[in-house]
Amino acid sequence: MANRSVNKVILIGHLGRDAETKFTASGVSVSQFTLATNRRIKDAQTGEWKDETDWHRVVVWRQENLAQYLTKGKQVYVEGRLQTRSWEDQNGQKRYTTEVIAEEVFLLGGRTEGAGDESFSAAAQQRGPVSMPRQTKPAQAGAQQASGGDFDPGPPPPEDDVPF
Repeated sequence: MANRSVNKVILIGHLGRDAETKFTASGVSVSQFTLATNRRIKDAQTGEWKDETDWHRVVVWRQENLAQYLTKGKQVYVEGRLQTRSWEDQNGQKRYTTEVIAEEVFLLGGRTEGAGDESFSAAAQQRGPVSMPRQTKPAQAGAQQASGGDFDPGPPPPEDDVPF
């Protein structure tokens, strides 16, 4: 058991912007969105409680229709793993980013729907996972290639590592 490790993330939060889907050169879809989670902390100086927000970058492979369901403000449950990758920026400096590679995404409701206080188990039974059939080619004519701007999800996982 000494050689075992665990890399598991479970988040419930609200989308900070609409999900974005692009395609790799080989036609594999990759969606990305930012998820806000809140936590309450007590201010050491004033003794007052306040909310702090953490932002998480979430990447989902091979779910090309996902973006149409994940819009700003919606509440979602995300289960997956952390992945850190590195690259060199324009100045030659090594940069790092850590992302959540999602294996499960469930819609829980949203602020605009008035369902933000539902429990996960009830919401999951009603709505189920956002899981779409795999396609090898872009499904939408207006879809962008996943190679440019600030949308860089890194290389796709090996076929035997795909959790879908």
